[in-house]
Amino acid sequence: MVVLESLDYYFIFGFFTITLIIGLVVAKKSGKSSSEYFLSGRSMPWWLLGISMVATTFSTDTPNLVTDIVRNQGVSGNWVWWAFLVTGLLTVFVYAKLWRKSGLSTDIEFYELRYGGKPAKFLRGFRAIYLGVIFNILAMSAVTLAAIKIGQIMLGISPLETIAWAGLVTVIFSTVGGFKGVVYTDFILFFAAMIGGVGAAYYCINLPEVGGMSGLMNHPNIADKLNIIPDLSDPDLVITLLIIPLAVQWWSAWYPGAEPGGGGYIAQRMLAAKNENHAIGATFFFNILHYALRPWPWILVALSSLIVFPDIASIQQAFPNVAESKLGHDLAYSAMLTKLPSGLLGLVLASLIAAYMSTISTHLNWGSSYVVNDFYARYINPQASQKRLVNVGRISTVLLMTISAGLALLLTNALQLFNIILMFGAGTGLIFLLRWFWWRINAWSEIAAMISSGIISILFNFTALGSFFFGIEDQAGRFTEGILPSWSTYPMVVLITSSVWLAVTFLTKPEKKSTLLNFYKRTAPGGPGWKRIINYANSRGKNLQDPNKDWNVPAGILATLTGCIVIYGSLFGTGYWIYGRYPEAILATLLVFISTFFLIKLWAKIKTKVF
Repeated sequence: MVVLESLDYYFIFGFFTITLIIGLVVAKKSGKSSSEYFLSGRSMPWWLLGISMVATTFSTDTPNLVTDIVRNQGVSGNWVWWAFLVTGLLTVFVYAKLWRKSGLSTDIEFYELRYGGKPAKFLRGFRAIYLGVIFNILAMSAVTLAAIKIGQIMLGISPLETIAWAGLVTVIFSTVGGFKGVVYTDFILFFAAMIGGVGAAYYCINLPEVGGMSGLMNHPNIADKLNIIPDLSDPDLVITLLIIPLAVQWWSAWYPGAEPGGGGYIAQRMLAAKNENHAIGATFFFNILHYALRPWPWILVALSSLIVFPDIASIQQAFPNVAESKLGHDLAYSAMLTKLPSGLLGLVLASLIAAYMSTISTHLNWGSSYVVNDFYARYINPQASQKRLVNVGRISTVLLMTISAGLALLLTNALQLFNIILMFGAGTGLIFLLRWFWWRINAWSEIAAMISSGIISILFNFTALGSFFFGIEDQAGRFTEGILPSWSTYPMVVLITSSVWLAVTFLTKPEKKSTLLNFYKRTAPGGPGWKRIINYANSRGKNLQDPNKDWNVPAGILATLTGCIVIYGSLFGTGYWIYGRYPEAILATLLVFISTFFLIKLWAKIKTKVF
């Protein structure tokens, strides 16, 4: 526990005050209609939406998660989420303009645009509750869990006190301010979070126990943790940390903020953009900040923590009041922050509060949009007035916060929940990529993928069957050697799930031609996957655009690969400059400049002309 001084309190209460003021100022306009409350009238610029996206994905659990990964698997362990850059850039250069052209209010509404009949109606309603309530509550619980740990380590306050203070302010401004309040506060909270993160990293590296960058780089505790690329001499490590994420995970998994083809709160921001180009610009700006700019301050604190707190026992010894159920390597980040001096401590605490508030507020508004637009207004009260819809949104916001806070009290660590969410979405991602470009996918395809992914994940991860095949823990906590290597669990879930939904696709009837034609007219995805539908329409005098004419998806895929070089090069180059490995740093930097030049050329082929 640390002792806060007056300057620290000024920073903390200053951010609380600013946040509440913004929420109250925009409350009147946000309450005019559900479109204003959830999408701010579709008038947001790219730079504001991009910063809002990155602020949302920077939460109190994010540095804890990165710390947990680095302490257990080293820097290269972060490939488990770095691999999602590929799908992130596909969203930028291929899917962003499709989402904006669709004119939907939420990405869940997509189901009744792309599919028809009772299966589409079921999908929309079920996914609204499944993602907007169940998965959303899980994600918010992880964020609140991190806030609880920070409160225990740094302030010595109980979990209930943390939830009462941080949760109350967040739910107030989220409820009254709507989407516009969330985005405006995200802008301020992002800069607070970044300044706090960089300041904490600089101070922690220069602690006497660490001894600056030279002391950090040469300390035996981190000698095997520094590699950005996994040790190529260890096949299991390379497969687990590099090959599976880059070859399978990025396209096959559903995870909030990194959905293949875009979705969730990323789609919400694309739908709120001024036009298609602003949607593309927002998502690209987000990916640059998320992957290239933000990770290194957290990584440096995590590496420093291995010197100051080399194991969990040392953390427990330093903080004996922390509940045993909350002990884990992720606590090391909060433990390091207790070393900060007055002023900087207040700024960092304010930045963590900012990170918590930006993420929770987004999840509350996003989840509430599903409840209102895709469940209540669709199934309960289709004739509801705009005022009533806004009020239902506000009530659901409060309920989502309350339930997620209760669940957070039962969790142990952020990595635990990350792996559960990742596994339950395994195998469904390919459908989200192909459903825009292949007419044959139907509602039953998505239903089969959703159900089979959940069942197979449970069988392989939480039963004796999984222990037998993959050598993982069974329900009794026993660990046994499986007949297959443990790293094959995820690919097997993906393979079986993908096989199931592909089989169901061909065994069930395709969607009606009228549904498919309506979808194509509205979004014009193009490509050979729609050729049969285009030929059908043209044969009946309904002249539609040639699916291959001006189809810029190949240019989008090339831009995705080039963008990966730009951002990965920036990520690696920054690391090598920090490590003092100057030849590699110079090479990575040159690669970034060259690939940026080519990416600018490709942008001219992708962007939409706006008159």
